[in-house]
Amino acid sequence: MKIETKMNAPNGAGDDVRAATAEMMAAFEALKTANDMRIEEIEKRGSSDPLLDTKLKRIEASLDKQRTTLERLSLDHARPAIGDDPRKTDPEHKSAWGSYLRRGDDSGIARLDLKSVNVGTEAQGGYVAPPELDRLIEQRLMAASPMRQIASVRQTSATVFRKPVSLGAVSAWAAEAGARAETTAPTLDLLEFPAAELYAMPAATQTLLDDAYADVDEWLADEVEASFSAQESAAFVTGDGSSKPKGFLSYDMVAEGSHAWNKTGFILSGAAGAFASTDPADKLIDLVYSLKSQFRANARFVMNRRTVSAVRKLKDGDDNYLWRPGGAGEAASLLGYPVTEIEDMPDVAANAFAIAFGDFRRGYLIVDRQGARVLRDPYSLKPYVLFYTTKRVGGGIQNFDAIKVMKFAAS
Repeated sequence: MKIETKMNAPNGAGDDVRAATAEMMAAFEALKTANDMRIEEIEKRGSSDPLLDTKLKRIEASLDKQRTTLERLSLDHARPAIGDDPRKTDPEHKSAWGSYLRRGDDSGIARLDLKSVNVGTEAQGGYVAPPELDRLIEQRLMAASPMRQIASVRQTSATVFRKPVSLGAVSAWAAEAGARAETTAPTLDLLEFPAAELYAMPAATQTLLDDAYADVDEWLADEVEASFSAQESAAFVTGDGSSKPKGFLSYDMVAEGSHAWNKTGFILSGAAGAFASTDPADKLIDLVYSLKSQFRANARFVMNRRTVSAVRKLKDGDDNYLWRPGGAGEAASLLGYPVTEIEDMPDVAANAFAIAFGDFRRGYLIVDRQGARVLRDPYSLKPYVLFYTTKRVGGGIQNFDAIKVMKFAAS
């Protein structure tokens, strides 16, 4: 191991770099002392103490870790800034945001150029929330929304997120010196995910806002979580795409044998509004194998709790339940695949698409436009203060091969 004995913190480095440097140099001194003792032991006894060897290895591992940390911090300090974030965390901004939420004093925020205007109108649209509040809201939505936990989530600054998808290109075999015919251009489809506005309007008393020990950002994130998560969950499953995300059950459905791009394939349950009376589990197996092998590895079942209740009663030919309860942090499984409960999935009924199966991480995309906005309104509902909070969210299927559904019908 090659050890450098001299390393200076870069010019302008912060306290974190200096602290990391000091820790590294202290570890190096400990390494030298331990290594000197080891050499002394070898000279006296012809071998080293195993405990001393173990200590040396621990110090070397610690030194390597501190070196990596120091190099990363040095690079961070040396990296040039790419534009200033007007919402960057600093005491002035934190104080200005707190003054706005608690007292309605927007002079500090206006000075920091944080004002945002509602797109398409001249009306004031509130103030862009600091990144910390954005993250608080996103963390709570991630914990509360099953779809956010299993789908892909993308951040964007655009009103519409566009994703080109290749539908395949023509290719051919050729000998080493053989002629090669010109291949046709690949076929592309452009998927668009517009971000629609989602809003909530929690109310607070002025007494709460005047309480110096109350964390208003935490309170606001908690309040909007319930409203946002309920609206999002329904939209990600059944939303029609009009001023809201398009749910994965809102696309054109087609029998799996006739499946085509831009449509979702389905498998019949074998009975109207129920599982088939004979070998009901066979249709679940058909649903699993309607998915291509590359999507089955990370696939899961999605259904509501009433459908879960019905599925848990299904048995195989040896009278064993198909359902396996989860344990030690693992989800319950059906036919070896995890199950996610989403209350907005339809109940088992005639022609209902009550069970979905697929790799939702590759199949469904959620788009969050960065920057929640907050408009303080102390006038509309006196003596309460309303906080009109908005964020923009979009969503839709990004891979129609990755999600299949079961239709509860005989034909």
